[in-house]
Amino acid sequence: MARSEKAKMLAGTLYDPADPEILADQAAAKAWIVRYNAALAAHPTERRALLLERFASVGEGAVIRPPFHCDYGFNISLGAHVFLNYNCVILDVVAVAIGERTQIGPGVQIYAADHPRDPAARAGGLEFGRPVVIGANVWIGGGAIILPGVTIGADAIIGAGSVVTRDVPAGATARGNPARI
Repeated sequence: MARSEKAKMLAGTLYDPADPEILADQAAAKAWIVRYNAALAAHPTERRALLLERFASVGEGAVIRPPFHCDYGFNISLGAHVFLNYNCVILDVVAVAIGERTQIGPGVQIYAADHPRDPAARAGGLEFGRPVVIGANVWIGGGAIILPGVTIGADAIIGAGSVVTRDVPAGATARGNPARI
């Protein structure tokens, strides 16, 4: 039996992003994003309820300041007391896990979505994903970009504006473009 395009996406293999099931999931996420971003003045418990409605898991005290954008939401896991500042983007075609007490500055972008390197394959419109894992008690400065497949260890610091192309070990500080320890 052939796997659905959504099953391929969730497995991190090449998939067709124009598949009707995937497009329906994106439309549902867009509708949710409109509601979430409109809840800027809402009580924190209302915003938390919205996160719980869409995300894989949301730890106690996790906060995302709107505006916020994501592809699906259902692949995002937030640990307890995670904080994402204004204008963050998470492209969550596969799992994006953010550990407890991690603080993420404004305008940070986390990409789990990826594209084939071969031009012919890329021209075919297929995509794939690579999970992103951010450990506990990490600090990511504003405007940083985390690329697909990256793992950032616990207690690490990512400098503002950095482009993280490789794994960052626990306790390390990485900064620059590309980010270096």
